[in-house]
Amino acid sequence: MSGPSPLRPARPTLRCLREDLCLALPPVTAPLDEVDHPVLAKASEQFADEDGKHERIRSVDDQVLFKVKVQRWRGAVWLDADLPWLVAAGRREDGSGDDFYAALEADGRAARARYNAEHSDGLKTTTHTAYLLPAREDHVRYRAEAGVRFVRRLRATLLDLARATLHDGREHTREFDTFTLGLQVRADEGHETYLAVRITGSVPPNLTVLILRNVPGCEAEGWYPEYALPERDLLPAEQAWSNLMDPRAAAQVLGGEEA
Repeated sequence: MSGPSPLRPARPTLRCLREDLCLALPPVTAPLDEVDHPVLAKASEQFADEDGKHERIRSVDDQVLFKVKVQRWRGAVWLDADLPWLVAAGRREDGSGDDFYAALEADGRAARARYNAEHSDGLKTTTHTAYLLPAREDHVRYRAEAGVRFVRRLRATLLDLARATLHDGREHTREFDTFTLGLQVRADEGHETYLAVRITGSVPPNLTVLILRNVPGCEAEGWYPEYALPERDLLPAEQAWSNLMDPRAAAQVLGGEEA
């Protein structure tokens, strides 16, 4: 039986990043789960296993928030399915206990009082911390980073496939959500190394260009369409491309380096 699925790395809300961690917002090419900060690293480590045991912040009763502690840093994590969000953080002052959590409770009680003063249907909980949870801007940022995560995955996959086919000359494939990607090296009598790419499934033209552009050791302008594979004709939802692979780049790939 397979074990529990790992959670994704923890990421801070934009409010937490700016106000609590006092960090500038990095460009979208730098995912927020990679921000270098001890409390964020601890949160990712602590929530790496969805079945791990976590200590709930009991003084907050309107949301399920969990404690994160590292060095003098304290944090509050909220789980959105398999994504841990660091929604609040602060430092423990010398000579004090877990004052961050006491302050979090006090702020939650004050926010609840303000909410009830402004709304006829008052909250029944003792705290109100929903304002700390990810907002629309957080989800917009997360979706914007999706392209970066996909390109990184694609590059790593192409490198793995290139290394595998250089070892044995066979086609190696990898499944993505909507398509299958395959690479195969074919050497001719002149010892030139041809690399063929097969894409099976539904992909837009710009994705084909992105795939071909990231194949290691091949010139971006050197791709030619193939209308048949060595063993068979192409399927209706299939395309194939071939290119010469630079021998020095091939050697780097085989040696475990990026071309």
